[in-house]
Amino acid sequence: MDRVECVIIGAGVVGLAIARRFARSGREVVVLEAAEAIGTATSSRSSEVIHAGIYYSPGSLMARTCVSGRRALYAYCREYGIPHSNCGKLIVATNESEAGRLQSIRARAEANGVEGMQSLSGTEARALEPALQCVAALLSPSTGIIDSHAYMLALRGDAERDGAAFAFLTPLLRAKATPQGLEIETGGDTPMTLACDLMINAAGLGAPAVARSIEGMPADRIPQAYLAKGTYFSCSARAPFSRLIYPVPEPGGLGVHLTFDLAGQARFGPDVEWIDSPDYAVDPARAARFYPAVRRYWPDLPDGALLPAYSGIRPKIVPPAVAVQDFIIEWQADHGVAGLINLFGIESPGLTASLAIADHVAALAET
Repeated sequence: MDRVECVIIGAGVVGLAIARRFARSGREVVVLEAAEAIGTATSSRSSEVIHAGIYYSPGSLMARTCVSGRRALYAYCREYGIPHSNCGKLIVATNESEAGRLQSIRARAEANGVEGMQSLSGTEARALEPALQCVAALLSPSTGIIDSHAYMLALRGDAERDGAAFAFLTPLLRAKATPQGLEIETGGDTPMTLACDLMINAAGLGAPAVARSIEGMPADRIPQAYLAKGTYFSCSARAPFSRLIYPVPEPGGLGVHLTFDLAGQARFGPDVEWIDSPDYAVDPARAARFYPAVRRYWPDLPDGALLPAYSGIRPKIVPPAVAVQDFIIEWQADHGVAGLINLFGIESPGLTASLAIADHVAALAET
C-alpha cells in the first residue's frame, strides 16, 4: 500500500488553499477530487465577492478568518496578478425600519475589525450612486470582487510547484483509522488504497458524507447537511453602479444583491431556496421575485432585463429555522480520530477566508 504524509479530500478553493499551505511547508500532499477539475461546485458558483467581514458573529471562526483572509487575499492578488477590484459596496436601507438596523450592522463589523465603515444618509449615498434609491446606507470600502477561477488556478499552481499531486475523478469510498494512521480507499477508473498520516476533509457540500464514510468517526460529531440554493440572474441592461449594492440582510442569506464581474456585467442574487438534493437548474420564473426586490433599491430596472444565469448551493449545517451558522473545523482532540481534520459548513465567506482557513488548519495539525 502506498503511503503519503497528507491527503486532502476536495479541490475547491479551500482544499486548494490548504494544499498550497501544506506543500509550501514541505509536507507531501495528495489531493483527491471526485469531479473532473478544480472548483466545480460551490467555489465556482458564487458572487465572487471579497467580503469585508461585516455580518458574522464577533469572535466566530467565520468572522476571524474572513477579516484576516480578506487582507491576505488582497495581498495574494497583488503579488500574483490575480484579476480583482477593491470596488467597495453599499448596504442600503430602503425604509426607516431597515435604517434602524444599519447601526447594529456597523457595530458588528467594527467589532470584527472591519476597517473604514461609513454611515451615509440617503443623499450622501445617492451622491456616490445617483441611480440608487435608499433612505440611508453603510459604505464598506474594503469589499471587492475577484476572478475566482484565476485565483484557484494560482493556488493549484503554487501547490503543484511545491510538490502537491492531484487525482481527479477520484471519489473517496471509505477510510478507517489504524494505529499507523488512516487508510483510504478511492473509486473512479483507477481505484487505489492509500495510507496517510493526516487526512483533511475539505469536501464542501460532501464533507458530512465523507465524514460518515470514515470508520470510527463518531456520528454525533457529524452535522446534518442542509442545502440552501441560491439563483442568480444577469442583467441585459447596463447597471449604472460602480459599487456593489446589498440590501439589509435576510434570514439565510444577504438578500438579492447587485454584484458585477470584472468586465462590468451586472448580476443579481442569490435568493434562498432550501432543497433536499443538489440541483443547479435555474428556473426563469424565479425572476418574478427578483424584480420587486431589486427595484426597492434600483427602481429603474427595466422590465425583461433579468436573464437566467446560474445557481449555487451553500453547504449549510443548520436548518432553515436557524439559518445562522459558523464554520466548524475539528481536529482529533474534538472527535477522537487521530490524524483527521474535518471542515464543515464552509459556505460564504469561504472564498475570502480561504488563505486564513488554510493557516488555521495548518496550526491545528501542529498541535
